[in-house]
Order: sequence, then structure tokens, then C-alpha cells
Amino acid sequence: MPEIGLVAFGGDLKPERLIAAYRVGIFPWYNNDPILWWSPDPRCVLFPQKFRPSRSLRKSIRKNGYRFTLDRAFGEVIRHCARPHLGPDETWINSDMIDAYSEMHRRGYAHSVETWQGRRLVGGLYGIAMGRVFFGESMFSTETDASKGALVYLVDRLLEFGYMLIDCQVTSAHLLSIGAEEIPREAFMRILGREVGKDGIPGFWAPDRDAGGGES
Repeated sequence: MPEIGLVAFGGDLKPERLIAAYRVGIFPWYNNDPILWWSPDPRCVLFPQKFRPSRSLRKSIRKNGYRFTLDRAFGEVIRHCARPHLGPDETWINSDMIDAYSEMHRRGYAHSVETWQGRRLVGGLYGIAMGRVFFGESMFSTETDASKGALVYLVDRLLEFGYMLIDCQVTSAHLLSIGAEEIPREAFMRILGREVGKDGIPGFWAPDRDAGGGES
């Protein structure tokens, strides 16, 4: 959990509440009842225009033969992200969260990126898109650089779509290592106020064709 930034508790995870919360930079993150709502300061973000994946990462993506898709397996991605990595209690994505974000996906707000190796799903991420902002929620990987590859693919697509910001929410060494940075909450809210009301890409993002590692 973040050390600071708790702004509310309680409520529910209905789509209307989630939409209202994300529009003002608030997201749910909790292990047990009640639901906890956060708006950290500073805020960890990634600017797609400034993202520069390393040559070694792009080489790894090609070497592993990864293929990327959008919104092809949202349910599988969020369930993989929900699996405990360190122990039986080391996950915040419970069944209520899965149900809530799956409904957001059906409504065209939540999106996933899938990393495939052959027919196997080996990595991915999911998040919420609102206006020209993408709110990253979680990622997973079962093979080397599979989640990082999903992020590279996401950034490339967001640049095509005209998105201005990826909200990474809470700072971690992993996020900083792949190009994220911290900004004051006040600055984040200014960007959010400017971009969240703009037209984004509505509905499902699944393109007509898949992309291989060489395209990312």
C-alpha cells in the first residue's frame, strides 16, 4: 500500500463510482474490507512521448518471438495478475475487483494487452482508459521481459491513439527502471483535468491484426 494518499474508504466498485473516481485521479487498492481509495503524492507516471525502451529490451522481445494483442484475453490477463507472487496473501486483486474491472471492460473502459509466445499467454497488463489518459493497474509475466514487452506495445499504440499520459499510480523500482517518473499530485491533477475530458478511443481496442515483436 502507498505510505500516503488515502483519501476515502468504503463504498462499492460499481462502474459509475469507478468512473467518477478515476476522473479525479482516485483509485481503489485494498486487501480486506473496507475498500480503500487512494490519490498518492507524488504520483508515478509515464509520458508516452518520452518513453525510450532500451535496445536490449527490443532485442529480447524479438528473440523470444513475442506477439502482442489488445483486448483479446482480458479475463485471462486479470486472473494472471491476481495470482499471488510472494505468498497466499500477496495480492490485492480479489474476486470483487475482477468482477468490477471485467464489467468495466465490457463497457469499453478497461483494456488489456496480451503477450503471446506461440499459443501461450506469457505476459500482459490491464488498465482503465479515460479521455487521453491510461490508468495502469497491474501486469504479469511468466517469461523474460513479457510484461515489459506488453508495455512497449501499449505505449506504441497509445502514441498512435493520441494519448498523453500513463498513470502508474504508485512508485516502484521496477516502474522507474522502465521509464516512469514521479510528479507532484498537483501537476498530475492539472494534466488530468486537461486530458481526461478529451475524446479517447471508445469500445474495444482489438485491431484487425496482431503485432509481432518486430513491430514494437
